Parts: sequence; structure tokens; C-alpha cells
Amino acid sequence: MSVPTDSPAVAVARAHVEAWSNHDFDTARHLLADGVEVTAISTNPALPQTHLTGADSYMAGLTAYAQPIVPGSVRILASTGDERNALLTMTMTMAGGPFGAGATAPCARLYVLDDDNKIKTEQVIFYVAGL
Repeated sequence: MSVPTDSPAVAVARAHVEAWSNHDFDTARHLLADGVEVTAISTNPALPQTHLTGADSYMAGLTAYAQPIVPGSVRILASTGDERNALLTMTMTMAGGPFGAGATAPCARLYVLDDDNKIKTEQVIFYVAGL
């Protein structure tokens, strides 16, 4: 069985990543359900585990994370999904922040959409070596 790499949920996830990674936070916010939940983890103890609920809390955390991303540096390595679920793996280049200037920051992002095709749940796994 073939797994689609360009599905409705993948399209929303890609649009969301494109928006916040280019500091278009209004568009990123528009793609979220009001009660969105996000969990972000890493095995690196220098990065805090995060669990946020609600679009306002999510956007506060996302804005702080995304500000030091070099706009245009995100590269989607792989994507798969269906009508409501998407998984993206990607890298991006940081201009500063906890990853450090010039660092490549790989991550995987798992999404679930609601009935209005808004992001209801996001789970993020960061890999950061050498922190």
C-alpha cells in the first residue's frame, strides 16, 4: 500500500511551516484550531519539554521559537499523511536562540486536523546535538 506524500493534512502542515518559518505569524495563527494542543520534546536536557493548550499560548511559544530561524531555510525532508493526519520531517538553519547561530535544527512534526481543517494537535520532536 502506498502512503500519500501530498494529502489535505500534509498541505495544511506545509502551509503552517511555510508561514511561521518565514515569520508570517498571522497566517500561522489562522491555520490553528482555537483549542490547539502542542507538545515539544527533545532528549537534550538543555531544551525544555513543552505542552501548551490554546492558540494564544501556542503562538507565544511558536513566535519565540521561530524568531531566530533564518527565513527561507526550512527544508522538508519527507512528508506523509491523509485527510486528517500529517507527518513532516525537516531541517532549518538558526540565526541564534537555544540552538546557536548557524546551527541546523532537524525536527519531526506530527499533526492532527479538526473537522474545519485547522491544526488541532501538533507533536514536535527536536534533535539537537552538542548542546
